Amino acid sequence: MIQTAHRLETIQEYYFATKLREVRSLLAAGHPIINAGIGSPDLAPPDHVIPALIHAMQDEKANSYQSYMGLPELREAMASFYKRYYKVILDPEKQIIPLMGSKEGISHISLAFLNPGDGVLIPDPGYPTYASATKLCEARALPYQLNAASGWMPDLEALHQMDLSGVKLMWVNYPNMPTGAAGDKELFKGLVQFAKQKNILLINDNPYSCVGYPEKLSIHQINGSMDVALELNSISKTFNMAGWRVGMMTGREDLLQQVLKVKTNMDSGMFYGTQKGAVAALNTEASWLEKQDEIYESRRKLMLQVIHGLGLQPIEQSGGLFIWCALPAALKDDKNFVDRLLHDHHIFIAPGSIFGSQGAGYVRFSLCVKEADIKSMIHRVSKKAIA
Repeated sequence: MIQTAHRLETIQEYYFATKLREVRSLLAAGHPIINAGIGSPDLAPPDHVIPALIHAMQDEKANSYQSYMGLPELREAMASFYKRYYKVILDPEKQIIPLMGSKEGISHISLAFLNPGDGVLIPDPGYPTYASATKLCEARALPYQLNAASGWMPDLEALHQMDLSGVKLMWVNYPNMPTGAAGDKELFKGLVQFAKQKNILLINDNPYSCVGYPEKLSIHQINGSMDVALELNSISKTFNMAGWRVGMMTGREDLLQQVLKVKTNMDSGMFYGTQKGAVAALNTEASWLEKQDEIYESRRKLMLQVIHGLGLQPIEQSGGLFIWCALPAALKDDKNFVDRLLHDHHIFIAPGSIFGSQGAGYVRFSLCVKEADIKSMIHRVSKKAIA
């Protein structure tokens, strides 16, 4: 029998990969499942994006290998996007690398900077891929706690008290997933100072900042951040293009060059048509984003009726694609709650504990659900309570 690598013993298959198979089997059996578990936008990209893709496919360059650094116009569009929404000036030649989705960046950064045994600070709750990428590099995942009392933001004093020997990276994610906490510039200032003092590479994973949040935040808005910080961003949530797999990594040139050593050995460039479509998306008028925010705000109000109907306590948040909710004391087993909601009401949501120990006792509702389906959810939960 062929043995797998020892590193696979430290990770499990991604929760949603497993759970969505169960959801699909229930759908195939005729159950009317409404999926409010994942952040996969159901809305369309801006109207001019698909025509840009189609037109690009007629270009004689469309089927050739593309540059590892992407088209110059793509990097320029990314720089323009940062200038327009974050008031951050980036050099498109030196400070931006296009990615096949920001998730790619998590693994590439980890491979570029981590040796076996290195420490990595990971938010709890947080995106599970931070820990998985760390473990696949045979490094040490060191959770730092986020909780309701701190507004789901890091306790910098507690971080200073931790044993940080051998710690090389720190993952942060603001606006936050799964909690929706917006973060602020004061938090980023403290994190940049902390990273400088401890000689830690700081990475802000930033795919949600242009979805409903009044203030568009970037770690690069902080003076000195280029010395210690990289940022990942994406068009997936902002422009409803999750399946296109287009993201970006921004930061200091010499740091990006180290990541590029990994990337150039992992892919052969992004499809030309995808890049042209991404350029069109990034140049979309701000009024389109404002209309998206109105749609999500309308959905949020409806989804709160579902949440209150289930007796849950939503955490206040100003944007994002999710609503993070506390379970009542009597219903603290979040995975059990999710399973009963799925089988009794045919509604799928995410249990908080999959995002870390601090997520236990919470659940997450996605707003990537049409209003008609949310109204069906309201009707379903009013018919039968979960005890």
